[in-house]
Amino acid sequence: MGPSTKLTAIKVLHTAIWIFFNIVIFYLLYAVFADRIDRWFWTGLGIVGLEVLALLLFRWSCPLTVVARRYSGSDKANFDIYLPLWLAQYNKEIYTVIMAVVLLGMAWRLAG
Repeated sequence: MGPSTKLTAIKVLHTAIWIFFNIVIFYLLYAVFADRIDRWFWTGLGIVGLEVLALLLFRWSCPLTVVARRYSGSDKANFDIYLPLWLAQYNKEIYTVIMAVVLLGMAWRLAG
């Protein structure tokens, strides 16, 4: 398998994982608005927590991005994932805000 094929495989995998995390994060958002703090909420929160831990361990980079760098010299934010450039550039900021809303909503629901 050549570098181009490996990079394509990483991009497909990275995009699939990104979609999975979107489903989890938007379920968490739904759960706090619908007052459904249940085992699925806690499971989703744990999954997101593991992703945050991975990002911290890899200096705020996805481990797949680190691997993809071996196969590309591109400095574009979306070189390793099938996302529009603007979304890849601001991905962490966007989801940090969404998760802040989730955590604040969770705290509000649990306090009330």
